[in-house]
Amino acid sequence: MKIIIPFKKEVVFKDNISEITSISLEHELSLENNIVKGKFLITGEYLVSSSSNTVLPFNLELPIALAVEDSYDTSKAICDIDDFYYEIVNNQKLSISIDICVDKLLEKELVDINQQIDDLNQDDRNIDDLKVESVELKEEVENKDERNDVGKEVIENNEEDVNEKINSLFSNIGDNEVYVSYNIYIVRDGDTLEDIIEKYNVDIELIKEYNDVSDLKIGDKIIIPSK
Repeated sequence: MKIIIPFKKEVVFKDNISEITSISLEHELSLENNIVKGKFLITGEYLVSSSSNTVLPFNLELPIALAVEDSYDTSKAICDIDDFYYEIVNNQKLSISIDICVDKLLEKELVDINQQIDDLNQDDRNIDDLKVESVELKEEVENKDERNDVGKEVIENNEEDVNEKINSLFSNIGDNEVYVSYNIYIVRDGDTLEDIIEKYNVDIELIKEYNDVSDLKIGDKIIIPSK
């Protein structure tokens, strides 16, 4: 993703400015913690008046510190100049406009799946508790009298209750919810589906259950479930 950040500055000259006869732009830019930092170096010559041949040099150093929105990941981003233009204002000021291009930005993932993970983990704990309860009931009845019909009936009834509770819990979990966590991977330049599968050690059919991978593009988000 690419964005354009405008920079504008008016510089007052001590002499009149009739015409800019030459101008050049150099820059020193860096991007750190979502801030474009650096400076512009602008040099050239200008004509003092239309009736005079007096040409004077100028040399401008303009510092810069512009913020990029926090919704972007700038770890791989690069800065460059997209456009540069100027205008003489009232024969005294030079208005300078520079468009800064910030390329290779990625949108930060906004999907919050923590609640889903907590819910699934809670279901797992409930199921484990029910299984332990079932084992304890069986052992208790078997220790009293394995041949006792009443004891057998208690076991059967408790097994039915426990199984019913377990089935009830599983019935609320969809086919895709047997995974307790998910990785969200953002496709980068040079990535292939095979690279992603190998990195996360998952089966391609499982990836296809959660994603449309028929036409992967840079910036696409892939959900990768893990057991």
